[in-house]
Amino acid sequence: MKRKWLMSAVVVVAATGLLAWGFNTRSQTSGVNINAVGSTALQPLVEAAGEEYQISHKGIFINVQGGGTGTGLAQVQAGAVDLGNSDLFAQEKDGIKAEKLVDHRIAVVGITPLINKSAGVKKLSKQQLIQIFTKKVTNWNQVGGKNLKIVLVNRVTGSGTRATFEKWGLDGHSAADAQEQDSSGTARSIVATTPGAISYAAFSYVDSTVVAPMIDGVAPTEKNVETGQWPIWSYEHIYTLGKPKAAVQGFLNYLQSKKIQTTVVPKLGYISIQNMKIERTVDGKITNVK
Repeated sequence: MKRKWLMSAVVVVAATGLLAWGFNTRSQTSGVNINAVGSTALQPLVEAAGEEYQISHKGIFINVQGGGTGTGLAQVQAGAVDLGNSDLFAQEKDGIKAEKLVDHRIAVVGITPLINKSAGVKKLSKQQLIQIFTKKVTNWNQVGGKNLKIVLVNRVTGSGTRATFEKWGLDGHSAADAQEQDSSGTARSIVATTPGAISYAAFSYVDSTVVAPMIDGVAPTEKNVETGQWPIWSYEHIYTLGKPKAAVQGFLNYLQSKKIQTTVVPKLGYISIQNMKIERTVDGKITNVK
């Protein structure tokens, strides 16, 4: 009798487990997962918009990871993810077949140097900025600051933020060898807590813990990016491998919608593509937006 009861219990448990497994399987496969990987500068915007989109679109799940522009472009090209977030035009990355990717411009991001408050510097010339990042200047007192050693903090090679900063902030010069961080947030945190440190990040990462200096008398503001006075900026691109599926296109449309462009985009420190007074091509040619 005891053995028969045990066998019955095993059957019930097994059946319950299979039933639960079936429900779990259905719940996992009934939704649509949209995976986005790449630029950490763009990551906060895609995450915030994704959270809102999921609320009004039941069954759609937006998964966002960083890793840098190079990773995003490589993974979307390989078909490993749906969306490749990038601070750069795909044509600017070696090994990327841009003709196979479709560009969706989501926003514009301004990028600024970040300086530790103890340096005592709130403005620099472009030439001084170049000298600092090429280690021709190694102490803040050489550029009007305190007698404090300069500590460089770079983004990793392959980072779109780094490429944009070197191209437009350093006039094409490569930053000298220094510690590298793969996250804008981490770079800011290190600058904030390390006396004499300097790095760079998107406007959306600027807060009261660091100094975002004027360069050649121009402040790193959204208005100055929109009019072309502040040169260190890039489009925030999301690339897809060919024409996206309907569900993916729906989310891209949402990111480019008036709702997101006028609320989430400015709230997080990005610049709406609708506010730009200028347009810049991959080769740097600037024209006024009509």
